[in-house]
Amino acid sequence: MLRKGLNGRLVFAIAAAAIGSGFQHGYNIGVVNAPGKLIQEWINYTDYVRSNYTVVPTEATITWIWSVAVSVYCIGGMIGGSLTGFFAEKFGRKGGLIVNNIFAIIGAILEGFSYSAKSYEMLIAGRIFIGINCGLNAGLAPMYLSEISPVNLRGAVGTMYQLVLTISILISQILGMENIMGTETLWPYLLAFTAVPVLYQVPALMLCPESPKYILITKGREREAERALNWLRRTVEVHDEMDEMRAEFEAQKATTRTSLREMWTNPCLKSPLIIAVMMQLAQQLSGINAVMFFSTTIFEDAGLSTLTSQYATLGMGVMNVLMTFVSMVLIEKAGRKTLQLVGLSGMFVVVILLAVFLAIKDLAPWIPYVSIVLIIAFVVAFATGPGSIPWFLVSELFNQSARPLATSIAVTVNWTANFFVGIGFLPLAQLLGPYVFVIFAVILAFFVWFTWSRVPETKNKTIEEISAMFRQQSYN
Repeated sequence: MLRKGLNGRLVFAIAAAAIGSGFQHGYNIGVVNAPGKLIQEWINYTDYVRSNYTVVPTEATITWIWSVAVSVYCIGGMIGGSLTGFFAEKFGRKGGLIVNNIFAIIGAILEGFSYSAKSYEMLIAGRIFIGINCGLNAGLAPMYLSEISPVNLRGAVGTMYQLVLTISILISQILGMENIMGTETLWPYLLAFTAVPVLYQVPALMLCPESPKYILITKGREREAERALNWLRRTVEVHDEMDEMRAEFEAQKATTRTSLREMWTNPCLKSPLIIAVMMQLAQQLSGINAVMFFSTTIFEDAGLSTLTSQYATLGMGVMNVLMTFVSMVLIEKAGRKTLQLVGLSGMFVVVILLAVFLAIKDLAPWIPYVSIVLIIAFVVAFATGPGSIPWFLVSELFNQSARPLATSIAVTVNWTANFFVGIGFLPLAQLLGPYVFVIFAVILAFFVWFTWSRVPETKNKTIEEISAMFRQQSYN
């Protein structure tokens, strides 16, 4: 059933922003996993050829080059995240998304031609460019989606980014299978496939209006903002929304441009910034990457063949997509805080059980199968709230003047945490084994407490009402 405020034009604008941006982010998270061994073999052969077939590269050298190729994606994400505020203000939300596709095209060309050019440096450079693209997408797309949505649909529309992200991870896993594109000759095309969404997003976004809030509050063009809102709502009856935006515009006139220093010193901004940053950290430090890493080993321990393990991994991806969709449906009924608490609490219980069952996996043949169920339960809990809510919550917590800078900070923190988890998890897993999940249990317990005690419910509240809530807290 179509909900109030949803119409064909709004759906088109949501799809234009979410499909192009979320696809890039999710696809490039998962795309290197399946052909990883093939790419490492190619790096090995390339280095051997460069030495005129005289020096065989060591395993440590190949592992280091491959690790760099994988991890620079997060470094690119940090760069892109830090540029979000500049792009959002300079080009606009929609304009920033269109310009950002330049990085995707450059990245796809470098990755796609790296094999024929016999240059793993091109592969690394391509991963940096695509990382910049995804870092910008993670900030700009949720911001645009939040600003074009009616208040009663803002959470559901914000979840669309994560929904597309999970679908694209699944697509990358399917395309990367050995019997599709995960082959010695096709993996460059698998990486270059990331250019395809550009062909959809650029022309689609050009048919959509810029964010009405950006047009009015940042640029001061009221008539143009009203026309954009008329297009998105498919009606001329937009007086109430225009009045809300005018009130925010007038309130902003009395304030100076938000600086980084003010973000950390103004109590009205510091409190929501801490919440936004903590929610991003909750997503990355929850242990989701650890569970994904252990999943293949657990599936194999349960007696599944390599191919069957791949299908089991795809099953996890499907469950992630389905639960993100359920989250999108529930978020306007249950609220952000409730779903975040349910998700984090569920993950807390599951990681404790995982630590126990992984430690005793050899005691009985049925125990690994329990671990499989627990992994799926963990993914379900993650998709319930922590997977999607942090991306759009930051846009709900700040007014127009502070939103771009706050989003830059929050997204950069997310990518930085992702980078350090990627670097630090493997040594910890080798040192602690299954007990590494105890660390995640402690972290999750902290974030459950923080969410319960500090995070406000933003469901069905206007940005001005949320800002007033933080102003009141700062005076108490």
